[in-house]
Amino acid sequence: MTAEQPFRLTLSQPRWSATAVSMEDAGTAGERLFARVRVVLCGLLLFIPLSSYLVVRSTENVIGLSVTIVALTIALLLLFALERSQLRPWVGFATTAFDVSMVTVVLAVFLMAGEPLTATNSRIVFECYFIAIFATCLRYDRRLCVWAGGLAGLQYIGITLWAVTTFPLRQPNFVSLEYGSFDWSTQAGRVVVLFIAAVLATLIVDRTQKLRQLSTVDRLTGLLNRGYFDERIEEEASRARRYGRPLTVALIDLDRFKQFNDTFGHAAGDDALRTLANVLKLSVRRSDIVARYGGEEFVVLFPETSPHEAIEKLETIRERVATLRIPIARRTVPAQVTLSAGVASWPEDGSAVDEVLFIADERLFAAKRAGRNCIVGPPAADVQPSLPFDNGIRSTKG
Repeated sequence: MTAEQPFRLTLSQPRWSATAVSMEDAGTAGERLFARVRVVLCGLLLFIPLSSYLVVRSTENVIGLSVTIVALTIALLLLFALERSQLRPWVGFATTAFDVSMVTVVLAVFLMAGEPLTATNSRIVFECYFIAIFATCLRYDRRLCVWAGGLAGLQYIGITLWAVTTFPLRQPNFVSLEYGSFDWSTQAGRVVVLFIAAVLATLIVDRTQKLRQLSTVDRLTGLLNRGYFDERIEEEASRARRYGRPLTVALIDLDRFKQFNDTFGHAAGDDALRTLANVLKLSVRRSDIVARYGGEEFVVLFPETSPHEAIEKLETIRERVATLRIPIARRTVPAQVTLSAGVASWPEDGSAVDEVLFIADERLFAAKRAGRNCIVGPPAADVQPSLPFDNGIRSTKG
C-alpha cells in the first residue's frame, strides 16, 4: 500500500478474529475444567459397581467395576496431560470420542459376557451418553456437540445390531426379570433422543458463543476488550513464571487523538480507531493478544517474546500506520494518524502484572514527551543511563 492509496477499512479478517480467539481460550479452559470433572465423575461412578460388588459378586458388577477403574485411570492421565501441555485443535475431538466410547465399551463388555439385555436395556449406563454429549457445551465448539451426538448414536446402533445378530432377542421367551425384553421401538427412541440431545447442546453452545462475544469483544473495533485482556495477562504471566519464558506487553496510543476528533469529528475518530485495530490484527501472531485498553489506547501481549522482538514488530506497525490515509466524509484530503508505544517485559520490569503494566504506561508517556510517533522500550542491558526511558527510544518523530 503506497502513501497515495487510501486505506480501506475491513473489519472481518479470516486470519485473526477476536471472537475466535476468545472462543478458543474458553474452549481450552472448558477442556481442562471437564478433565477435572471427568475424574470426579469417574470417582463417583466407581462407588456404584463397588458397593454392588461388595454385596453381590455378579458378572454385571465385576464388569462395571473393572471398566470404571480403567476409565478413572485414563481420566487421571488425561488430566495430567491437559494441565501440562498446550492444547491442539484435535484434542477436543479425541477426548469427546473417549467419553462417548467408554460408555459404548461398557455395553460391549456386557455383550461379550453374554448379557445382551443389559447392554440394550440398561438405563444407568445408557444415560452416561448424555453426560458425554452435554459436556461438549463446556468446550464452546458446536462441532463437538454434533460429533458427540453422532458418535453416540452410531455406536449405540452398532451395539444394538451386534446384540440382535448374536443373540435370539426377538424370541418371546428371551426375557430378563430386571431388564425385560428387547423392543425395536425402544431402541429407535433411544437413538432419536441421543440426536435430540446433540441438537440441544449445539443450540446451547451457539447461544453461549453469542453471549461471550458480547462480554469479551469491543463493539467499535472488533478487538478483545479490557476485561478479557485482564484475565488473559494473568494466565500468561502464570505460564511465563512456570516455564521461565519471556512475556512482553505494549501499550499503544494514537497521538493527539482529541485534536483529531475536534478537527474531523467523532465519526472520523472512530474510523481512526478501527484503522489502528485492523493494522494490529493483521500484524501480530495468532498467539498474541490484542485488546482495546480504553479510549484511544490499545494493548498488545506478546507471549514468549523478548522486548527486542516486540519492539521490532511494533516498529513495523508504527511505520505502516504513519503511511495510511483515512478518508474523511465531505473532505477531499484524507487524514493521517501516528502512534506512540511503551514496552515492558516480565521479569525484567517487574515480578507482578501490575508492575509491568505500570512501566509500559510510563514508557508510553516517555514516548509522548520525546515527540510522539515513536516507541520506548527497556534500555539496552549493557547501558545504565541516568534517564532510563530516553535510552529505550527506537525511533524519532517522522
